[in-house]
Amino acid sequence: MTEASPVRVELLEKRLSLVAALSGLNAEALKWTQLLGAIEMDIQRIGLELDRNGASEQLVRDLHGAETSAASIRTALSDCEERIAAAERQVDEVDRLLAAA
Repeated sequence: MTEASPVRVELLEKRLSLVAALSGLNAEALKWTQLLGAIEMDIQRIGLELDRNGASEQLVRDLHGAETSAASIRTALSDCEERIAAAERQVDEVDRLLAAA
């Protein structure tokens, strides 16, 4: 068995670090997805209440708040997905360098 070159070891360590970061980003994306699902269920629930009981000031405020929260979560999820894509590109680049090393 041959010893790995210092460059290869450095690349492997960098890849390990990137994969760990990618794992964290995927966990964050899952959290945002779960939060978004919960908010969307609230929006549906409020919509059903509005259909059944008509528009009350409180229901309209609740719906507006839920829709605002959903929009914020969608933005956070989109940002997270962009960071995931960037991290995946970095892993791909390290993999190319490792293949050449």
